[in-house]
Amino acid sequence: MSGTHHDPIEDNIETHPVKLAIGVVLGAVALIIGIILLAQLAVGMYGARPLKDDPAMSDAAVNKRLAPVAKLAVDPNAPPPAAAAPAPAAAAPAAVPAAAPAQAAAGDGKATFDATCAVCHNAGVAGAPKAGDKAAWAARLKASKKEGLYASVLNGKGAMPKKGGNPALSDDAVKAAVDYLLATAK
Repeated sequence: MSGTHHDPIEDNIETHPVKLAIGVVLGAVALIIGIILLAQLAVGMYGARPLKDDPAMSDAAVNKRLAPVAKLAVDPNAPPPAAAAPAPAAAAPAAVPAAAPAQAAAGDGKATFDATCAVCHNAGVAGAPKAGDKAAWAARLKASKKEGLYASVLNGKGAMPKKGGNPALSDDAVKAAVDYLLATAK
């Protein structure tokens, strides 16, 4: 009897190390595919759920999530933020249509940004792209286009609640704030 033991698996690996390498590569690829599929499953389950009337999107739930980094206080009865100082009376036009002040308020993206969006977008809270960050905004604008950015803000995305957490904002005011934020990154 000989002292050596012949194992067919060891003999096969020793004579064919390429097979071992192929096995390792296939195992790694299978692991990566499994991780990707699990991530897609998790995102799909979360992204497909309707957010309307979702208790996770209530004011209390949003406040709880934002509490470690900011305090969200939304009073729908509060007056809108003060606009810039009015122009002298002599410079004002003689007749101003009644709809003009409402349009100006909706079009004042800076005031909306300062009152609602600046809390997160000035500091980059929860991954929010910072105001003035050209690279971050260029990438988002390229990927989503302006209409996609409007939809993200109006409907909420990730940690950002609908309309930045201020449901009293009109859609036009939200779009004006997005326009202002994009202008800071030019």
